[in-house]
Amino acid sequence: MAEKTEQAPEGGGKKKKLILIIAIALVVLIGGGVAAFLLMGKSEEELAKEKAAKEAEALASPDVGPMVNIEPFIVNIMDESGTRYLKAALTLELTDDKVTEEVNQRMPQIRDAVIMLIGTKTFSELQDYQGKMQLRAELTARLNDLMTTGKIKKLYFTDFVVQ
Repeated sequence: MAEKTEQAPEGGGKKKKLILIIAIALVVLIGGGVAAFLLMGKSEEELAKEKAAKEAEALASPDVGPMVNIEPFIVNIMDESGTRYLKAALTLELTDDKVTEEVNQRMPQIRDAVIMLIGTKTFSELQDYQGKMQLRAELTARLNDLMTTGKIKKLYFTDFVVQ
């Protein structure tokens, strides 16, 4: 009898250890999954869909703000195989007429911001559609940081040549 009572707690102890190990493994796996989800964020496909939806919404809105043309830029871009250039002309769609005056006053700052940002890009980043859309988003955000009286609603590339 004594042997049977001694074996029962050992068997129960093994089950408790097994359950504890499984519970710890599950916590680690769940924690890793949550961490991966938070670190990875949204996939590029989801971001592209969201951006396309925003653009479609902007195009669907009948209100077109005032437009300001910016003279063409010729900017050196980074490339390992040699010297490359980007020639681009921009048109800014603004939220209202009051912003037009501010854009004209800040034109040197705007041109500088555009030149500095484009100069950090590589040929491969600018040659496909996704790269151009990314550049458009970055330029819009950078230029909106300069503005105080209003915002740039949309940025249009009216000329875009990479050589």
